[in-house]
Amino acid sequence: MGTFSIWHWLIVLLIVVMIFGTKKLKNIGSDLGGAVKGFKDGMKDGSLPPDPSASSANPQNAPAQVQHPGTHTAQSPIDVEVKHKS
Repeated sequence: MGTFSIWHWLIVLLIVVMIFGTKKLKNIGSDLGGAVKGFKDGMKDGSLPPDPSASSANPQNAPAQVQHPGTHTAQSPIDVEVKHKS
């Protein structure tokens, strides 16, 4: 009783498919895959050395760019400047 056989897993899979349906499971799977891909791309971008031309184009004391909710796209970065209270 400590381990599950293939029959146990098939029954669980059948119950899950009956409850959620194949279309919803497909959507969940594609959303999860997209999230994993985005996370991997983010980790890959974070490990790249900083671009020296980007720092000269945007000085450190430039104001932060503000975007209104709903206008964010995957290609546009969001600049956020955090100031700590002393």
